[in-house]
Amino acid sequence: MSPGPVLVVIADSLSFHGPDRAEPADEPRLWPHVAASVVDGRAELHAGLGWTARHAWRAMVGDPRIWASLRHADAVVLGVGGMDTLPSPVPTALRETIPALRPAPLRRAVRDAHGWLTPRAARLLGAAGPVALPPGETVRHLERLRVAVTTLIPGLPVVGMLPAVHRAPAYGGVHAGRERHVAALTAWASRRGVALVDPAPLVADHVLRGHGNPDGIHWGWAAHAAVGDAVGRTVEKALADRG
Repeated sequence: MSPGPVLVVIADSLSFHGPDRAEPADEPRLWPHVAASVVDGRAELHAGLGWTARHAWRAMVGDPRIWASLRHADAVVLGVGGMDTLPSPVPTALRETIPALRPAPLRRAVRDAHGWLTPRAARLLGAAGPVALPPGETVRHLERLRVAVTTLIPGLPVVGMLPAVHRAPAYGGVHAGRERHVAALTAWASRRGVALVDPAPLVADHVLRGHGNPDGIHWGWAAHAAVGDAVGRTVEKALADRG
């Protein structure tokens, strides 16, 4: 019996956080593995906490484990772009330097100040506020990822994901940037023939009613199952269309 399809999943922390904590990448209840089970295959998951599309591109060019996975890929799922939509009143490049600050008391003070500022600034600025990565930059990096994988394997099916929803106190419950990203990603996917999965209607009731992770962003197992099934069926169709 020949092995089933290999799904290479490049994603953010929604792919490996469950209802209580971050989980090992091979936890079978995570949505990438649920998706792979739909097509009787397996998933190779490459993901990081808070990854935007730009982080994913950096991993693509710098992580040889992804290159190894792609040698066996039958489809690629780009599960990034959602974290790009989160409010970021402090520029992302500056925020990412906080863990490197020294001495430790300064680092803790800056981290605490950032945690105090972000939800308040997000509520104050609303739709006018900056996000972690602007829609144009998200699309630019997603396109770089698409070109990279389809250059390596011409005709490789690529599946993308639209941003989910959240109720995170850390961001003041604000998600005003989501619709701009949805429009940009939908237009990009239409131009490039990328199949899209929209997790929002699958997880909105789950997340917004507090059934997911207490952080208000990450999902419980019911949401992982629903999203995994939707991604798996989308991959299944893409593989069938490829022939």
